[in-house]
Amino acid sequence: MIISDADAIRAADQFIDYFGRFHTIEDYVRLTKEAAIEKRGTSLFSLKDEFFDEDIHPNEMDFVIKPVGARFQQSVPQKYFYELLTATSSHVIEHNIPGRELRWMVYEKNSQKIIGFIRFGSPTINSKPRNIWLGEPANLSILNRHTVMGFAIVPSQPFGYNYLGGKLLALMCISHFARETLNKVFEKDIALFETTSLYGSTTSASQYDGLKPFMRYKGLTDSKFLPLLHNDAFHKLHDRFTLLNNNKPLTENRVSSKKLKRQTKMISIIRNSLNDEKKLKQFNDVIDQAFNLTQQKRFYISDYGYQNVREVILGEQDKLIQGQNWDKFHLDNIISWWKRKAGKRYEKLKQEGRFRDKVELWTEDDNIQIIR
Repeated sequence: MIISDADAIRAADQFIDYFGRFHTIEDYVRLTKEAAIEKRGTSLFSLKDEFFDEDIHPNEMDFVIKPVGARFQQSVPQKYFYELLTATSSHVIEHNIPGRELRWMVYEKNSQKIIGFIRFGSPTINSKPRNIWLGEPANLSILNRHTVMGFAIVPSQPFGYNYLGGKLLALMCISHFARETLNKVFEKDIALFETTSLYGSTTSASQYDGLKPFMRYKGLTDSKFLPLLHNDAFHKLHDRFTLLNNNKPLTENRVSSKKLKRQTKMISIIRNSLNDEKKLKQFNDVIDQAFNLTQQKRFYISDYGYQNVREVILGEQDKLIQGQNWDKFHLDNIISWWKRKAGKRYEKLKQEGRFRDKVELWTEDDNIQIIR
């Protein structure tokens, strides 16, 4: 598809204006999040009382995990989950991810207040650090039967800061309680948990570090990609390309990663259509700059206490074997382990006067300092 030089210049300028504003991935995350919040309005932010803001020693805490969705008993409504996660997380929340998924909202039992959100889903098809750990790419059928991914592991704030809340949620994901629940919901035999950090190559630590023997770092992902145009910026531009394409969208509506594929196609059309060499160079420079915003992410796995997960996923063995750390993965034992770490964190913050008592939500007025 070739478009007129005028249309190509107009489209190129929209990419240039959009991505030219960002110098770091944090700039991109913040602006896209603020735009999404503004679009949804302020109804989200009358909910601060729902979130944990107590001053309680971790030893006095207990937790309740509530599933999300009408198919579960005593569950949290999906809309409620997404509204609260949107108000908490720095990312623009995608409502649909490929494959099956399970969502949890976690409460502190005594206060009945929310301490975080968890979202499980099917593993990514290809992963460089996973392939290195296995020694070769996995058989996808076997991988899908035994593997789950943590797509969102987000503590509310200030619980996350005061009590190592991200570590608690991660530990819940790799507990036997989680594994047994996932087996029932997904009708699988889960033995491997995977997740990635929010940032990788510029930040040498994440909430998943310091969790041995439960979770281990396995390297950096190989995922340099162009961030997406969001909201109105994307839709207005694609609507124009649809019009220029005889009112046909640039991809079928049912394809996977539809938005990414349409954006990639728009960029290709612009490059093939631009006759203005100066504008083409400016466009390519901004696209290259946008590619450099993204970073490799830190990749983590857990074997749920099995000793032969690698061999099973490679098809070398059929039966999973419990390892020496098996009992440590029971939920009560995991929470006890967290309480010892969180207790030291809590006591240090109190002693140094750095304990936080303000609920942090994304609003149009608040200047959120913690990117999460």
